[in-house]
Amino acid sequence: MSKSIILSRLQGKHILILGYGREGKSTYNFIKQHLPKAKVTIADANPHLDITEIKNYNDAYILGENYLHTISAYDLIIKSPGISLKNHLSFIQRDIISSQTDLFLQAYANQCIGVSGTKGKSTTSSLIYHILQSLNIPSLLAGNIGIPLFDIIPLIHKEVKIVMELSSHQLEFIQQAPSTAILLNIFQEHLDHYLGFEAYQQAKYALARYQQKNDTFIYNTDDILIKKLLQHSPPQSNLLGFSFASSTSSACYIRNYSFMYKNNDKEEKIMDIVTNDFPLKGKHNLANSCAALLAVLPFIPAEKRKELKNAVYSFQSLAHRLEFVATIDDVSYYNDSISTIPQATIAALEAIDNVNTLILGGMDRGIDYMPMKSVFCDSQVENFIFTGKAGERMMQLCQEFSNKKTFFSNDYTEIIAIAKRVTRKHHVCLLSPAASSYDAFTNFEHRGNVYKELIKNT
Repeated sequence: MSKSIILSRLQGKHILILGYGREGKSTYNFIKQHLPKAKVTIADANPHLDITEIKNYNDAYILGENYLHTISAYDLIIKSPGISLKNHLSFIQRDIISSQTDLFLQAYANQCIGVSGTKGKSTTSSLIYHILQSLNIPSLLAGNIGIPLFDIIPLIHKEVKIVMELSSHQLEFIQQAPSTAILLNIFQEHLDHYLGFEAYQQAKYALARYQQKNDTFIYNTDDILIKKLLQHSPPQSNLLGFSFASSTSSACYIRNYSFMYKNNDKEEKIMDIVTNDFPLKGKHNLANSCAALLAVLPFIPAEKRKELKNAVYSFQSLAHRLEFVATIDDVSYYNDSISTIPQATIAALEAIDNVNTLILGGMDRGIDYMPMKSVFCDSQVENFIFTGKAGERMMQLCQEFSNKKTFFSNDYTEIIAIAKRVTRKHHVCLLSPAASSYDAFTNFEHRGNVYKELIKNT
């Protein structure tokens, strides 16, 4: 069984589980279920963790601010995604650093469809899974989407396709890549986690770097950074490009309101695009849909191709992604809290008409906000409401380059009050922050939910 490959990596090792959140607990439970006598230490920054289960097994634990001080003393480190080792890599043997994703891929890579990108990976992986499920193709969805990979192992059989949403943090230390891998885009993000933007790019590109000869790498031909990575370090796998418009170097693209598929220079229309009925807003989501189609087409029998359109059109967009909230007093409110970079906000403004008020800002991760100049100068937005340290930087740019109305607050109740006061009737107020949420919220979902609650109840 493939599971035995994972157990062989763990057998006889003194294991450090670095981070005891959802994935860390999943890893610990897996080890104790299959190797109850394994020597395990838990390390986590939170000094108040519930360690009852750890004590029951008489395992060691290191909690609090010094949790990283002994990480070089173990045979195997299984790192949780959210923990950065950028300041420790110089004195740790890289080959002892692993992760749940790394171990899982060593066992099940041949069954996996892995999806990554700075933006769009949750939507694309969910769409792939939805299509496979709709066509009764055995499939599972896990990874960064919120389901630890080890938790689905009991459900895996040799016919099942495993759709994985993969963050750069999960890809950072892999040694094997999914047999079908998708890289949607690369923009500046998570610069606080890495030594630099180059390190972030290389983490993403592990999807291609570690593929085998018969694997498939699906990539965005419109993304300059991805194309540079491919030129500099060509993978041995088969390359399939997708694009919103370009048919020159792409296997799937949009033309005349249709999804087109090109195989050996033979062009085929997969399905028409009915603009008002298509479940995903924005050009970027049409491109992401191209990637999803390329991923699923090899697994769809010819007799089921006719069901593909219904499968795609029955997909429901995920929350916090260009999500309609409500229309109140003739103003429509949208929630795009998932937006943590300028490019996502720009895409949101292209997808939604009549945005009059835009809410921006949050935690400052040091990314370049100059791309927002076009929003401040050229967009139809009249009112900008800023928040957080990132908002301070963006407001400075806005005031430097335009005469648009600007407001600032770190209180979301006040932010919504301003939005309701200044937004023109029959127009849109959009939350698309172009910044991380972690300065004031648990995550982007928390931020989006607070926004929705305040819109509906104040």
